[in-house]
Amino acid sequence: MIAEKAVLGSMLKENYLITDSGLAVSQFTNPVHKMIFQSMKELLANGKAVDLITLLSSFNPQDIGGANYIDDLTTYVQIEKFDDHVDAMLDVWREREKQNVLHIAAQENWPIDRIMSELDALIDNRASDHSSISDLLMNVYDDPYVKKEMEEGATTGIEKLDAMTNGFQDGELTIVAGRPSMGKSDFMLHIAKHAGWKNRLPIIFSLEMSATSLLDRLLASTGRYSRARMRNKYSMLNEAQKAEWPKTIGKLSETDIQFFDRSKQTVAEMRMKVRKMIHEYRGMKPVIFIDYLTLIHSEDTSSNKHLQVSQITKDLKAMAREFNCPVITLAQLSRAVEQRQDKRPLMSDLRESGSIEEDADVIIFLYRNAYYTMDEDDSTLELIVSKNRNGPVGTAVTAYNKYTGEVLGTGI
Repeated sequence: MIAEKAVLGSMLKENYLITDSGLAVSQFTNPVHKMIFQSMKELLANGKAVDLITLLSSFNPQDIGGANYIDDLTTYVQIEKFDDHVDAMLDVWREREKQNVLHIAAQENWPIDRIMSELDALIDNRASDHSSISDLLMNVYDDPYVKKEMEEGATTGIEKLDAMTNGFQDGELTIVAGRPSMGKSDFMLHIAKHAGWKNRLPIIFSLEMSATSLLDRLLASTGRYSRARMRNKYSMLNEAQKAEWPKTIGKLSETDIQFFDRSKQTVAEMRMKVRKMIHEYRGMKPVIFIDYLTLIHSEDTSSNKHLQVSQITKDLKAMAREFNCPVITLAQLSRAVEQRQDKRPLMSDLRESGSIEEDADVIIFLYRNAYYTMDEDDSTLELIVSKNRNGPVGTAVTAYNKYTGEVLGTGI
């Protein structure tokens, strides 16, 4: 019961935890705690603050334990240990549910595989995923009669690609892959800043390059400065470029891009940092970028790389769904591309391609023919959409300046 009090007290102090906990009313043991949590959720759903006054004035005080009981919950607050208290509470819930499963299984003589399946479902289940057909149908009842704006994803900043994907969609995992020097990092930064300018919160996990290196790339592409000149801005930028520098700084500052550049980060660590950013920038929906897939540190201690990548892609997809935001991850391609006459990438060129193909909602390959022909006048960048779970596949063609890292949004 103490864990439940600590959870509810923390929610009173920081209302965002009501949603972030992922808890369901049924996972509380104490009936009063169930009523308090249900009341909190209702207040939050109506756009109201959740505190002692709103709880007591909006609901029957006797149903939720009374003023003294609610006030006493705040003495159990330990925000930094909130997840531990939730886990302790869920351990009690799982044990209770396990006993229920075993009791029903004994009465109805369930086969062993069904018992194991039901018990396995308790391991990660924080909240109910149940929806009835009646509830779902009610949500769409008015659709033919009431005009609704088509929900757009986070813009790619590239018109032809947006036309195919409608932007990067919430809850979806996108893989952006290519051989070295195809412009993957510049493409990622292009998307990140355009998402930021559209009031999204770009969060970049750079497992290879430092935040300062990425910043230099952003400045070069936004201000159209040659990256060669960025090595010594004082002596190599001309007067006209220096005059534009404050404007470039100001424009980039509007993106609110967040960088995390420590190597060997796990998906669990990324999830924790994303949650912190969401709370710090309330009202802004994140777009998560990871550079790149095979540098993500696996919590799987086995030496099987395929199993590690498989678990990581599943975790990334789960993170996209948990935060209801796009997750865009860069990936390398195998050297098999170089052995073919047509070097445009194929799905089979993805390293550990099986799990990536299965878990990704969208797969985009980057291809620059000029890299192989050495044609300095060819600025063409092909964005090959090879998988698009909820839309068409095809190729969007745009232009890329390899000297500044600029990706043109209007295409060619």
